[in-house]
Amino acid sequence: MSASTRKRTAPRIGAFFDMDKTLISENSGSLYMKYRYERGEVDGWDLARGLFDYLRYKAGILDIRAFTQHAMLEFRGQSERKLLREARDFVERMVVPTVYPEAIEALRWHQKHGHIVAIVSGATKFVVRPVAEALSIKHYLYTRLEVEHGRFTGRVIDPLCFEEGKIYWLQQFIDERGIDLAKSWFYTDSVTDLPLLDLVGHPVAVNPDPFLFRAARRRHWPVKFYEPPPRTARA
Repeated sequence: MSASTRKRTAPRIGAFFDMDKTLISENSGSLYMKYRYERGEVDGWDLARGLFDYLRYKAGILDIRAFTQHAMLEFRGQSERKLLREARDFVERMVVPTVYPEAIEALRWHQKHGHIVAIVSGATKFVVRPVAEALSIKHYLYTRLEVEHGRFTGRVIDPLCFEEGKIYWLQQFIDERGIDLAKSWFYTDSVTDLPLLDLVGHPVAVNPDPFLFRAARRRHWPVKFYEPPPRTARA
């Protein structure tokens, strides 16, 4: 076998990034509620309820599948194309300005070394895709919404790209591309990603929640503390 053949068939290396609080300094769901509030689409009560749900999620007491299924019912019958246009405006105005500068440095380092970089997020395509495009990331995995004839049915395709569901979608991705998880990286802030962190050879905790921080210290994993971009950059 020639050297060129061995090179083509050698396992590839991946660098996978969670999005919320890992690539960006905010929670995209909370930002979206704020965006809709500013547009007059939700009221102050909806905004407060969204914050309460986020706090329940961070405390580990929110049934994320039931929450997502219920939340997506609101979009039943709406045009996928229309939501994608609105989402691009939302991401450009409110999400991209919150990207951690250190996250961009990490992304570029992996790209420079020929690693396959991908976002692996529980958010939907309508947020993850514009973020990926803004950061020149070719690949992204996300929670999928069912669409028929260009309109949302209100149903979410199982499994959600969350906890074990991330592994489900990532496994298909790495199988298609011959990626070796034992040589790959995964960056996240959340203890909910512990199953995936345990699978990669290079787990990295970024601004970790208290539960992940303790787990990372016990396992001697790297812990990174990224600084949010200046507020002037987010205006």
